[in-house]
Amino acid sequence: MENEFTYEDYETTAKWLLQHTEYRPQVAVICGSGLGGLTAHLKEAQIFDYNEIPNFPQSTVQGHAGRLVFGLLNGRCCVMMQGRFHMYEGYSLSKVTFPVRVFHLLGVETLVVTNAAGGLNPNFEVGDIMLIRDHI
Repeated sequence: MENEFTYEDYETTAKWLLQHTEYRPQVAVICGSGLGGLTAHLKEAQIFDYNEIPNFPQSTVQGHAGRLVFGLLNGRCCVMMQGRFHMYEGYSLSKVTFPVRVFHLLGVETLVVTNAAGGLNPNFEVGDIMLIRDHI
């Protein structure tokens, strides 16, 4: 499968973001369904709609705001995605991974990906945090 983006496309997006914010995030969080409210914890938030950002895919899932939010969390510079892109929506793998590649160019060293998940283990309660090591 061929990547529809060039390195220059990623660079263009990263440079645009760096020109439009003073934040230099160390941590990126991709908020899954129902978790977009995590951005409320960012201090001095700066928000960009995906449609403002060059080359950035658009989120089509209901409840995903389609925004990139920069700010401070416990003194650390972070960027959070409110809405992500899925292959089941018809997005290519290169579009699904586009933000992660841009985050790397922004200087992000830690990536946290969240999601809503179901499971068969009766010991899990709603709201439990799980580490996924394998999936079907």
